[in-house]
Amino acid sequence: VQLQASGGGSVQAGASLRLSCAAAGITRSTRAVGWFRQVPGKEREFVAALWLSGSNSYPYYADSVKGRFILSRDNNAMNMLYLQMNSLKPEDTAVYYCAAGRPILSQIMAQSSYNSWGQGTQVTVSS
Repeated sequence: VQLQASGGGSVQAGASLRLSCAAAGITRSTRAVGWFRQVPGKEREFVAALWLSGSNSYPYYADSVKGRFILSRDNNAMNMLYLQMNSLKPEDTAVYYCAAGRPILSQIMAQSSYNSWGQGTQVTVSS
């Protein structure tokens, strides 16, 4: 799977941004697609992912973004993944990476479960 992330930028706290991820090569064996983020000196952390089950998909979110971020997939262009980020906070500042893989459901939040990564897009939120 090849992934291309875009949509990052610099905004004020409280603003919104939408990240996009173009995914090429997703097959039925791909069980999850999602987003992680990383700040310098810290581990890459889970943000959100879609569990893919046939024609259905089920979102999972980190507690820190639940209620503010919305993950969706374009039904007309199944290779597009979007992360709508609302009510952004300075602590959301990070490089965001889209990812795809074949995790078991209990490991959907583990970065080690994903074997395809996009190049990352910077999100900066100032107070």
